[in-house]
Amino acid sequence: MVVLGIDPGLATLGWGVIDAEAGRQRLLAYGCIQTTPEETLPMRLLRIQTEIGALLTRFQPEEIAFEELFFARNVTTALTVGAARGVSVAVCAAYTDRLFEYTPMQVKQAMVGYGKAEKRQIQAMVKLLLHMDAIARPDDAADALAIALTHAGTGVASSQFRMK
Repeated sequence: MVVLGIDPGLATLGWGVIDAEAGRQRLLAYGCIQTTPEETLPMRLLRIQTEIGALLTRFQPEEIAFEELFFARNVTTALTVGAARGVSVAVCAAYTDRLFEYTPMQVKQAMVGYGKAEKRQIQAMVKLLLHMDAIARPDDAADALAIALTHAGTGVASSQFRMK
């Protein structure tokens, strides 16, 4: 099963694609979609839409997993990241209804067994599980791979994480 993991963001949206089969995961690709503050918000969202569409065409994922957004401080950031996530979800929903979401704590729990794990612990586990030579960079891409791995590990329980 090909899984696309997405770590939503407006300036940097991380993505990671894995092939998960019979309890084994294989890295296919990862990267980031980047936009700049010099671009207008509509153009930034259009770039995200276009590039996610290209990822869907290229990798043809069977399931797509997103990280849920949690913000406590900056409302403006929350709104713009929410817009980027909304565009991402809409593009993916036009492609498939097999969309799932996980909280940051659920990803940490799945990856290292501790819901308050540090980012470097998650990155090290991603590197180990996918037999990578180095930790994925930037962090957003490593996070997206962790989201894909989390989803692949849910197995038959994945229906409880399906987007509603």
